[in-house]
Amino acid sequence: MSAKTFDAIVIGAGQAGTPLAGRLNAAGMSVALIERKLIGGTCVNTGCIPTKTMVASAYAAHLARRAADYGVTLSGPVGVDYQAIKARKDKVSGASRTGLETWIAGMENCTLYRGHARFESANTVRVGDDVLTAPKIFLNTGGRASVPDLPGVNDVPYLTNSSMMDLDVLPGHLIVVGGSYISLEFAQMFRRFGSQVTVIEKAPRLTGREDEDTSAAIQSILENEGIAVHVGAGDIGFARQGNDIAVTFSAGKPAAVGSHVLLALGRTPNTDDLGLDKAGVEVDQRGYIVVDDQLRTSVPGIWAMGDCNGKGAFTHTSYNDFEIVAANLLDNDPRKVSDRIEAYALYIDPPLGRCGMTEAAVKKSGRRALVGQRPMTRVGRAVEKGETQGFMKILADADTGEILGCSVLGPGGDEAIHSVLDLMYAKAPISTLARAMHIHPNVSELLPTIAQELKPLA
Repeated sequence: MSAKTFDAIVIGAGQAGTPLAGRLNAAGMSVALIERKLIGGTCVNTGCIPTKTMVASAYAAHLARRAADYGVTLSGPVGVDYQAIKARKDKVSGASRTGLETWIAGMENCTLYRGHARFESANTVRVGDDVLTAPKIFLNTGGRASVPDLPGVNDVPYLTNSSMMDLDVLPGHLIVVGGSYISLEFAQMFRRFGSQVTVIEKAPRLTGREDEDTSAAIQSILENEGIAVHVGAGDIGFARQGNDIAVTFSAGKPAAVGSHVLLALGRTPNTDDLGLDKAGVEVDQRGYIVVDDQLRTSVPGIWAMGDCNGKGAFTHTSYNDFEIVAANLLDNDPRKVSDRIEAYALYIDPPLGRCGMTEAAVKKSGRRALVGQRPMTRVGRAVEKGETQGFMKILADADTGEILGCSVLGPGGDEAIHSVLDLMYAKAPISTLARAMHIHPNVSELLPTIAQELKPLA
């Protein structure tokens, strides 16, 4: 069988692969775009879009239950129609996917292949019965939920972040194993839908990459809503108990018994069945594709973007990978991964927005630093909204005034963080923020105030 020749092959129609196919096509290249599952990748189908749609439903339910706090009366108790919540989620996610499919179909010289791609050589890929060849190949194969070999895990039904999206019944008691970002969003969401929820985390605290005060505040937020949180849980195991599932942990503690179990224990890159060895593409010990600062792999003519390269596990890092590759290839613009500043959000309510270094990272660096902090109880906008959990923290270099990092855990924290992030990209000193006039009343207006009140970091 003769191979079909293209100018470029893009494997994976996720948040880097799809826009890159569009840019390459617009530049006059013939493109083969390959996807074995659903167009749009994790973000559109099982990640950001569907989960944040459900988070919005959970927020509406929570706010309705608090109606009396705002002087609003309801004619009866607040109910939740989980089937309607799922239908809304499916509609929003489906519309996004359909939009992408329509866009791809409209590309004049882009051929979409449905199936599993595997390398046969450094420039040849097989998809089912089709053999494709191109001088440039771009990988955007994403990742999947890790399922560690814990005792009894294969003897019980369990859910992952992906299969949670297909769940059509509201769990009576959801046990979430894992205490990081994905797990906590699901924990709070389903608690607000009406499920009993238990979180079990083996580490000493939740969200271990955050500072200890942030982790403590997050745990308090969850516990205030009736979520049972167990940290420092060792020897986690699973067993059936009638129609339920028992999760054992920490010798001497009673097992958590629930109707459903969600495993949220990290991610694994989708690189183990691509035939990377036949192409000579190097991977690290965890299976991530090794790339340089411009996302080139160890093989000339092959690039890796998104979750499969270990350079970030977010939609925004994946899309930025596309921008970096396109800039270097098409725009003569030498952009690099190392140019970007770490930034992300945790979408519990209130959300956490984070950028730059944590306090722990600053201390570890050994540099002299300044810190400012203010609880949401002293932020007028948060008080007015009746949402005063959380705090804001800013870190700056004591010698240069460089802004080192910021955390905003509170109402609008995922939005407010960008006023600091953009200053960091502009390389503006902390004095610029301190002199800025922000709009009142707003959560962000307290960031300049905090910048004026910095003290030495102990």
